[in-house]
Amino acid sequence: MSGERGWDRARWLWLLALAGGISFFVAAYLRLDGPVIWAWKTSGVGLLAVWAAANAREKNGWLIAAALGFGALGDYLLDAKGLETGAVAFVVGHVIAITLYLMNRRAQMTPSQRLLGWLTMPATLAIVWGMLSPAPGWWHAAVYSLFVAAMAAAAWTSRFPRYRTGIGAMLFLASDLFIFAGEGGVLSKDVTMWLVWPLYFAGQALIAWGVVSTLAKEARA
Repeated sequence: MSGERGWDRARWLWLLALAGGISFFVAAYLRLDGPVIWAWKTSGVGLLAVWAAANAREKNGWLIAAALGFGALGDYLLDAKGLETGAVAFVVGHVIAITLYLMNRRAQMTPSQRLLGWLTMPATLAIVWGMLSPAPGWWHAAVYSLFVAAMAAAAWTSRFPRYRTGIGAMLFLASDLFIFAGEGGVLSKDVTMWLVWPLYFAGQALIAWGVVSTLAKEARA
């Protein structure tokens, strides 16, 4: 497949996604709110989803586009409708992503790679418990974090580039853990403010880049 028919043909969408996601940190820093801000927040991952869809050629491509799409929906709903509604959208996206990664397991892994995959979920649960327990409802955060951790573990052990998709998924997980650290008082929200959005958006961008570029190269082969 020629370059024009590969992922490069929609590079402008990738660049717009980066512009939307990176620039939103200004709104996050200033703690701006309102429908226009919600749309701005959604633009980064939303455009990543559109970019992935523009390059989708088969089931794997549509799965990553759907996972990103539900992530963008979660970004919007968290502010527009509340934490629980936004979390549901994110969980759906995580389940789709987990399905994608399990369908694309890495054929061979080193013991350390396999160990990290196995430890991600229990380690995440222990960290969330340590930060939030025994506050009422802490287990809601724990259940949600298990979906994020399962997604990260599956991405890390998938065949997609570990230094893009794998690390991106781990950054996504770290972003949520910093949210919980702020909510639990382990870290000041003045500190976590500098970490949550950059880690989250960088994670989503790396995930998208790793999966979409891999699939596009395979389609062109």
